[in-house]
Amino acid sequence: MADESSQPESLPDRRPLIAFAWLWVTAPLAYGLYELVQKARQLFTG
Repeated sequence: MADESSQPESLPDRRPLIAFAWLWVTAPLAYGLYELVQKARQLFTG
């Protein structure tokens, strides 16, 4: 009888998909934060 707690061999490895999803979210977030810092710097320094 197989161990039920182990991952079956038929499931694909999801790590590349998870990495892509994190990149999909963090890249626009990082750009938005960069733009925010630039605008705030202009606002407070003139």
